[in-house]
Parts: sequence; structure tokens; C-alpha cells
Amino acid sequence: MTSLPQVLAALEPFDGAWRGTIPDTWLQGRTAYGGFSAALALHAAQLSDTDLPPLRSAQVSFIGPLSGPVTLRAQRLRRGRNAAFVQADVVSDAGLGLRATFVFMGPVESRVDYRAGEPPAFDKPDGSSTTFSGKAPFFTQNFEFLDRRDGATGPTEWLRWVRLTDRAGLDPMVELMAVADCLPPAAFKLLGGPAPVSSMTWIVNVLGPQPRTEDGWWLLRASTDYAVAGSSSQQMGIWNSAGEPIAEQMQSVALFA
Repeated sequence: MTSLPQVLAALEPFDGAWRGTIPDTWLQGRTAYGGFSAALALHAAQLSDTDLPPLRSAQVSFIGPLSGPVTLRAQRLRRGRNAAFVQADVVSDAGLGLRATFVFMGPVESRVDYRAGEPPAFDKPDGSSTTFSGKAPFFTQNFEFLDRRDGATGPTEWLRWVRLTDRAGLDPMVELMAVADCLPPAAFKLLGGPAPVSSMTWIVNVLGPQPRTEDGWWLLRASTDYAVAGSSSQQMGIWNSAGEPIAEQMQSVALFA
């Protein structure tokens, strides 16, 4: 059981939490790929309460390594008339690996309806597109990337079409969480080659009630204007196949080189 849908289906209830296993096929070095761990946490948050409104925001801290057997535990922090705050932890034998706060909120009446910005000018995949996947044992083996030259316009930017190879039956928000962190850190381009990096925190603001796209394809962008003394801050975005903005993100990345 190695795909994300299979891992979620195999979770077992345990003492108010859930037990599961992170397969080696989802590792990046000694810890799990961050999007995969965050997707597990979101799934636990969704299971922890009833009739939750759509996810609007996620604040994720990558605290320690996660691999092998894990426990997922979620708890309601507050639920008001419009919004619900749920905390979810992912713990392994090494201790707490991830803590996330998810904000679920339905639409409310507002006089404001403002949307700015244009999608990146990068042709979407079609039936004739050639794709590739990462090589084992790296987590990128679970994704397809469009076999097209990187569409980035700057020296510290990634721009790529990505989709999960197995997304059958996934909740759209869980799928989005699993995909949204798939690009390498933008500052990685400044290093000129392989080097140790680590995501520290990640903020995701979802821009609509239900993310949708065609054939599972999402356009991801990551860029940075700051990488100093081993610390980088990057901005990230995700669009669907119709060019509609799906989420805005920010991430703190540590560089050990």
C-alpha cells in the first residue's frame, strides 16, 4: 500500500486517533515529503469533526522527521458560527513531526468581490503531452510532471505542471495539499547542485470552496527574493487547468549549504 489513497484507506482508529504507516516511497531523505504529511494531517482533521465547511487556510510546521509507523491525532480548537479551527499532529517513533492548524470556513455575505492577477503564461497539458515521473526511492515517483522546459522566468523560480499518479477517491482538498508542495524550494536554484534543504513552515490560503481541475493537472509556481544566512522565504501559487487561481502560499526554507 504505497499510494496516498491506499495509505489513507489503511488508517486504523486507535484511542481517539489513527494509526498508519508512511511508505519509503514517500520519503525525501530521512523524512516524508511535506505535502504527503500535511495531507495525512488534513485527512485526520476532516475525520475529527462533522459537517465541516470548506478548508480555507492551513498553517503547517515541519517539526521533526517522519517515517514508518505514525499516529495522527486531531482536536477541535474552536468552532464558531462561520469558522472551525482544528489542530492536527503527526507523530512517529522520533516524536512530533508535524503540527498543523486548519481553518474551515463557509462563505459569508460581503460587499467586497475583488480578484487581481493573471495566471502564468504556460501552456496547459493536452492529450499529446509527454510526462515523466521521479525515480525511486524519491517521493517524486508518485507524481507526473509535464515533459516540457521549465516555464520559469527568473533565476529563483520554478513553474511546472504536476499531478498525482494515483488520486482515485481522494478528497479534493487532500489532493490539493498533497500536490501543492511538490516543487523544489526556489532557492535551490541558487545552490547550483544537490544540497540539503528543509522546509520549516508552510502557509496555504485556499481561494475557493472546492478545488477542481482537468485530468488532475495543477500549475505550480515557487519563487524567492530572499535567501540569506541559511534562511529563505518563498512565495508559491497554484492554478487549475482553466487558469483559475486555487491557492496562495508562503514557505520558510532552511538551507544547509
